[in-house]
Amino acid sequence: MDIARVMAGKSGSEIVTCDIAMTMRAALDMLATRRIGAMPVMDGGRVAGIFSERDVIYCLQVEGEASLAKPVGEVMTAPPITVTPSMRIDEALELMTRRRIRHLPVMQDEALCGFVSIGDLVKAQIDGLAQEAEVMRAYIQTA
Repeated sequence: MDIARVMAGKSGSEIVTCDIAMTMRAALDMLATRRIGAMPVMDGGRVAGIFSERDVIYCLQVEGEASLAKPVGEVMTAPPITVTPSMRIDEALELMTRRRIRHLPVMQDEALCGFVSIGDLVKAQIDGLAQEAEVMRAYIQTA
């Protein structure tokens, strides 16, 4: 199974993004309001990085509350590690594990077309295994 199928199965097609110049406080408000852990950071039409809960924690620990006024572009994780819709889920999970990341922008022809989390990918794998098991059970019962 590939990432395109995961994206097709996700409810809501809106990708929540923020601008590179947005303050960390405003971006943090977006994360909290949407109840999400990360979002792509856009610079014009390109993905410049990822802003996540981890970025907030690290920045606050080093610089304190004053860091909330900084632009997201100064605290985001960059450059972003990206995938394509055709990448297999197991390959994306291996990449996420190796690089210790939890979110991936999905790029098609250098344009952002999706954003997946490790939870999205694990759920898709579990669902796929459950379907395979059901097919095998049905086959065994008819044999």
